[in-house]
Amino acid sequence: QVQVVESGGGLVQAGGSLRLSCAASGSIFSINAMGWYRQAPGKQRELVARIISGGSANYADSVKGRFTISRDNIKNTAYLQMNNLRPEDTAVYYCNVVHGWRTYWGQGTQVTVSS
Repeated sequence: QVQVVESGGGLVQAGGSLRLSCAASGSIFSINAMGWYRQAPGKQRELVARIISGGSANYADSVKGRFTISRDNIKNTAYLQMNNLRPEDTAVYYCNVVHGWRTYWGQGTQVTVSS
């Protein structure tokens, strides 16, 4: 079993920055990918950024150039550096961990960007 815990959300003004962290723990032997998704009220959950074990990353078009995902394989932790935040980035951000053939989700962390 793998536990996933996010941290780092909060309230920030437009143009500001936040850094989210996602820590995976438990019986870990092979994390294939770690990613960040978000869900705004009344909207479907969407992919924000994802990084695979080799280090390649992909981003939603809406965050390219503003968000950066990184990963510490020793700590089994992923980070999402979010710069130049916009009100439309307001959502609950969820971490997703692909471990072996199973997928695990964190409980989510709220990010609110005020105008």
